[in-house]
Amino acid sequence: MTAPSADWWEGPAWSPRRARWFLIAAHLPFMLTSPIYAITGLDGPPARHPAVPLLAGLAIGALQLRHSFAAVRRERPRGWRWTFLLLIVLVYLPMPWFTGNWIDMQLFVVVSAIMLLRRPLAVAVAVLSPLGTLVGLALTAPAEYTDVGVVAVAAWAVFWLSAGFTIGVVATYGSVWLVRIVDELRATRTELAEVAIGRERLRVSRDLHDLLGQSLSAVSLKGDLALRLLSKDTPAARAQIENLTLVARDALAGMRAVTRNEHSVSLEEETRGVTALLGAAGIDVRLDVRLPGLAPAVQDVLAWAVREGVTNVLRHSDARICTITASRRGGTVRLEIVNDGVREPKGGGSGLAGLAERARALSGSVSADGAKGRFRMLVEIPEEPA
Repeated sequence: MTAPSADWWEGPAWSPRRARWFLIAAHLPFMLTSPIYAITGLDGPPARHPAVPLLAGLAIGALQLRHSFAAVRRERPRGWRWTFLLLIVLVYLPMPWFTGNWIDMQLFVVVSAIMLLRRPLAVAVAVLSPLGTLVGLALTAPAEYTDVGVVAVAAWAVFWLSAGFTIGVVATYGSVWLVRIVDELRATRTELAEVAIGRERLRVSRDLHDLLGQSLSAVSLKGDLALRLLSKDTPAARAQIENLTLVARDALAGMRAVTRNEHSVSLEEETRGVTALLGAAGIDVRLDVRLPGLAPAVQDVLAWAVREGVTNVLRHSDARICTITASRRGGTVRLEIVNDGVREPKGGGSGLAGLAERARALSGSVSADGAKGRFRMLVEIPEEPA
């Protein structure tokens, strides 16, 4: 026999509809106990018309279920004052005729009071209702209660309040609480799933932007270069077209890897690739990135930073010089990319926003500023991120 799954509540048995049927089933025994007592006369004279206690019990149960279903949603039903008043009437009006057979019906008054009334008033109803009924029965039927002695009556009252009445209140209200918790847990799991989907969409969007931004810039650059060389140096133009094809294939492979969350970048490969790419664009590259022993997560963010920074150089500048330097300082790794020939201000693009998000995940930061045709991007990350 296999053990139940940890997600047992998530199965068909705890679907919203079946959870409501569970709530009805939890109320049903207490709805029928007093009518059965009244019909059979187990705790007093039997009712003259058996249908009367049965119909009254079903009406009381229906009113209680209306309150209970609303309590599951943490609200009070429309017209709750009238339904609560009607419930009180149906519970207490037949009591002189049904006597002790009917007293257990008070648990629905107490349960509804807990669900509908403010706490002080609900506590008062929960305490005074059963005690008042005991006193009333003792006064209206003295022969039945005094002949057996005060001690016996007191013992019976304690037993009824603790073993029967209190258990009934706990069981009915507890079933409401359980269904409410199941509903809230299901809603929370749905919300968490939506959040996870949203995060995955953002990750794919960010990675595709960072990946394809440089790749498409490289394709455009090599295509333009091939066109210029085509009439002057056919072998060189062919080489550029071949390189363009390789870049496109790499971009396609990277895009597939991103969708499977398998894409990874290397700082060494990125610096080597951007050196060739910037050189092909006629930009003088001054590179100083020697950081051995970096944590993989830190190296990954720096590699994305190099890719994003060089993409901005190619797309938003007529740079002649691009400097990429990395260093360690006080337990922090710093990567700085500086270029000239800026055509338009930058700093609010989605690429930098995605890079800043990557850095924040490692307790780092990204800053960018441009002035007088010069643009500088700085990435700072703790060498041992939390």
